[in-house]
Order: sequence, then C-alpha cells, then structure tokens
Amino acid sequence: MSTDRAPYRADEVGSLLRTTPLKEARAKREKGEITPAQLKAVEDEEIKKIIKKQEDVGLQLATDGEFRRSWWHFDFFWHLTGCERVSTNQGIQFHGVQTKAESLKVTGKLDFPANHPMIEHFKFLKANTKVEPKMTIPSPSVMHFRGGRAAISKDVYPNTDAYFDDLGKLYGKAIKAFYDAGCRYLQLDDTVWAYLCSEKELAQARDRMDVDPTKLAGIYAGVINAALKSKPADMTITTHVCRGNFRSTWISEGGYEPVAETLLGGVNYDGYFLEYDNDRSGGLEPLRFLPKGKKRVVVGLVTSKTGDLEKKDDIKRRLDEAGKYAPIDQLCLSPQCGFASTEEGNILTEDQQWAKLKMIVDISKEVWKN
Repeated sequence: MSTDRAPYRADEVGSLLRTTPLKEARAKREKGEITPAQLKAVEDEEIKKIIKKQEDVGLQLATDGEFRRSWWHFDFFWHLTGCERVSTNQGIQFHGVQTKAESLKVTGKLDFPANHPMIEHFKFLKANTKVEPKMTIPSPSVMHFRGGRAAISKDVYPNTDAYFDDLGKLYGKAIKAFYDAGCRYLQLDDTVWAYLCSEKELAQARDRMDVDPTKLAGIYAGVINAALKSKPADMTITTHVCRGNFRSTWISEGGYEPVAETLLGGVNYDGYFLEYDNDRSGGLEPLRFLPKGKKRVVVGLVTSKTGDLEKKDDIKRRLDEAGKYAPIDQLCLSPQCGFASTEEGNILTEDQQWAKLKMIVDISKEVWKN
C-alpha cells in the first residue's frame, strides 16, 4: 500500500473531533478563566495525542486536527494583512441550523504576513509526528465567494481585477512560507466548486456578486493557478471540494459535472478530495475528466457526518465503479469531509471517527496491494 507521495492511498481531509479537554479549555478561555498560554498548553498536549492516534491507525500522514481553530476557514483569513473579523446579522445557513454570526471584511490591501500564526501551527505538527505532516488552509476562492462584493472595500479595491491579482499573489507567498517551514503536503479546502454545481447557490451568489457567477469558475481557476506557480516541484498541493459541513449538516447538493472539466483538467492541483458518500454527491462519471498521469482523486466514500460504519465490500464496489472512469492507480480513499469543520464537530463519537479512519487504511491495503 505504501506510496512515496501524497495524496496517499488511505488519506484524510483534515479536521478531527475536538477532545473533551480541549473543549473545556476553550470554554474556560472564553470566560477569561485561563490565559492564552494555558490554552495553548492544552492544545499542544491534545494535538500530540491525536497525532499519535493517526499514526496508530496506520495513516501515512497526520494533521493537527485543526485543533487551534474555531472555523476551518475564517481563522486563516482573519490573520491576513488587510482582512478583519466582523460580526454579522446572521450565521451561515445550513439545513436546519445556522453557524455563529461571524465573517470577514477586506479593509486594506491584501498580503500574507510573515508572522501568520498557522506557520507556527505547522511547525509544531511537523516537530511532533513521525509521518508526513499535512497542513490545511482555505482556498482563495472561498475568501471571495463567501462575502462577495460587499465584503471588499471599494476604497481599497474599486474593481475586483486588482483584488483577484492580490489574492493570487497572497496565496503564492503563503505557499512559499509553508514550504520554507518544511511543509511538503498542503491542502486548499474549498466549498465553492460544489456551490457552483448548485442552482440554488448560484442564484444566491448573483445577489452578492458584481461578477457573473457563470464566469467564477474561470476566474477562480486563474487565481489558484497563479498561486500554484509558487509551488516547488517536491511539494504536493491538493484541494478538498466540500458541500458544507457543520454539525453533520450541509449546504449544497448536486454532482460535479458542471465544473469537473475545469477543476480536474484546468486547475493545477496534484490531487482532489471529492465527496461521494451519498446521493447528494451525484455520480462518479465526472471522474472521466481526470487527466491520465500523476494527478490523483481521493474518493470520499466514507461519511464523516454519521457514526455508522460502512461495509467494506460496499466501499470496494464503489471504488471499482470509480475505476471505470479514472485509472485505479490514480485513485485513493478518504472520508467524505473532515469530522469537525468547526469546533462544534459532527454528530458522532471519537471512537467512531477512529474506526472509520482505521477501516479506510484496511481497505486501501486490500485494494492497492502493490
């Protein structure tokens, strides 16, 4: 099963359920009962524990579970030069539930600061694992799509062309900064490509954009590819395309057909984590757009939204089906998403989470014997 490069035959998206000691420490910090240093000490200890668990189940990579974040994306954005944290009238609407009412606002010229805290987060991960340390950050397309034109100061960016140009440069600097810190496996998490497959999300986007939503796929591909020019040859950069993940709920529905050709063939990622855990995901046919070669698709057939353990034979059959559209040697297996895209986490237990990851490792050994 072993492979010398990421993404691995058995992989994971990134976030993990927050442990009880971490949840308790974060609650105490919000009440002012402990200092930031005391919270960090708990984070350090709990991250070491989940790194060990990832190694123990047989994964060839480890993440920090995003344990130092409250959100999978905003915590990264809020620490960019020119970006601020803001409160909103309402949270992000998922099926039957809303998130906390927080977002971002671009109030200055965008840049990636040398002291961005996630560089140090990665260094801690790298120093404490025996396997490949994997870092996850949000994609640049998320930053634009989430807030739209209203989240970008017109005084700073009168037109979005300059904004997109700076966004690409910012991410190019981020890639280099993580590389210089020792990162060789970086993932840009992205909900937007899935939203572009949803007529409902496209209709809502028209209300907050000054760009025709039908042109966004091409614009985002250009921004991402501009950033990826900074990627050294020995660095792997993947993306995860998510339909929304909050307390086991979701936002968008629909298959990847509308964007697959552009995403798989026109965006220069090394790998793609795609969600395929239920009927919302559509068929596997869009995998036919994966170019033959070194690119890989990590097929997310194991759900992170419930604790029920899938049957191994069912997963194998789905992998066989995926192999009809893309070479099996270019496929891998993972959960459909992270287990806790926000600190609240999905509705399953830690034991169920680890059982799913162990099953993925076991299946990968059987499917990719060589």
